[in-house]
Amino acid sequence: MAFMPTDLQHVEVAPDYVDQVARALVDAIAAGHFAPGERLTQEDIARRLNVSRQPVLQALRLLKKDGLVEDAPGRGLRVSPLDQALVAHVYQVRGALDRLAAGLAARRRAAIDPALVAAGRRAVRGRDVGAMIEADLAFHHAVYAASGNPLLAPAAGVPWQQVRRAMGAVLQRSAVRQTVWDEHEAIAAAVAAGHAAEAERLMDRHTSQAGEHMRRHLGTDGHAEAGSGPSSAARAAPVDAGARISSPAAHARPRTPSTTRRTETSRHASHR
Repeated sequence: MAFMPTDLQHVEVAPDYVDQVARALVDAIAAGHFAPGERLTQEDIARRLNVSRQPVLQALRLLKKDGLVEDAPGRGLRVSPLDQALVAHVYQVRGALDRLAAGLAARRRAAIDPALVAAGRRAVRGRDVGAMIEADLAFHHAVYAASGNPLLAPAAGVPWQQVRRAMGAVLQRSAVRQTVWDEHEAIAAAVAAGHAAEAERLMDRHTSQAGEHMRRHLGTDGHAEAGSGPSSAARAAPVDAGARISSPAAHARPRTPSTTRRTETSRHASHR
């Protein structure tokens, strides 16, 4: 039987409680608290988040749409396996978006905050996996913002959910690539100098090497299944639910089509 963490933090009720439950589950999957291939039960998740089953059901449907969970053999749901083919597809999409963002940002001669690179280097020195992932995410989303195209960050939301969990699985078992933050710094310099072709070339190489590193370290059989991801200690750590909800009575409120659209918009914005 797969190991199950014991204490997800409680989530309180708020107008976007479904989105907040979904965000808590995405964070838990990305951090490895739920391993690839692990079965998920509505009752267990609801108990540990202190919500009813209804928002959990809705949240799991959103995660299934994004490919983070899938139907389990027999019945129920499980965390989608994390394999080399999936990572290759994710990095194809991420690479295209990152290259476009770098080129657009360079044409604007945008300045990427050097503090982002400094934070990334500190995270690597401290060997803090969560901090390394968040620093990487912050740098790339700064490039999206610098591009001037407001559609890039939302478009990258779903691929980055998969990138986060691939990074979490790999970094728990192997060291970060030593050149990652040198590459980030070079990209930022090319962007600031207005060298669009160079920024695109550097970003292409960076994303390609990152994807190859992820694929190479996902296991000799090409799959990260239940039990082959982060250590039990890492998976047992409490998960930050990200937000608080206010009253259990709100669980029973029906979701209208407009509410669904707001939830979808909020969900993608939360992962930018």
